[in-house]
Amino acid sequence: LLTEEIPAQLVCDSAVSALLRSDPMIRAIVVGADRVAANGDTANKIGTYQLAITARYHGCQFIVAAPTTSVDLHTKSGLDIVIEERNEAEILVQTGFERQGVLEGRLERVEVQVAPVGTRAWNPSFDVTPAELISAIVTERGVVVKQPGASEFDMAGHMRGE
Repeated sequence: LLTEEIPAQLVCDSAVSALLRSDPMIRAIVVGADRVAANGDTANKIGTYQLAITARYHGCQFIVAAPTTSVDLHTKSGLDIVIEERNEAEILVQTGFERQGVLEGRLERVEVQVAPVGTRAWNPSFDVTPAELISAIVTERGVVVKQPGASEFDMAGHMRGE
């Protein structure tokens, strides 16, 4: 975005709702998608669904940008997308460098347990955003919008060039 001189700011997912509340000039959230179902439901990295919910609450457009290679017409809806559950250690244990070692010029990787031993973690790799929460889907072929009154997209029509 910056190379195209479009104002942009990186924000942690958990801060987006507060940002939208504090800055009414923000009119849209744009995300990618790893998979787009025939009805426009989209699977993307975990946290995308909550961004769509907060966009709706704050009256912002929620736009998905994805290549047509991500469109899967064999998948009718997001209900048909299997979500991989990743190893809970990815949440419970973090790897980094000990601060004092860095200050002294030693880069020794250490693992740090960030939750009490025995804590369980649910760690899905993706979530599915329902088409109902998506304003538009943008591909290299153009912009897909829902027909008036529709809650889903016609991705098959888009892929046929309609």
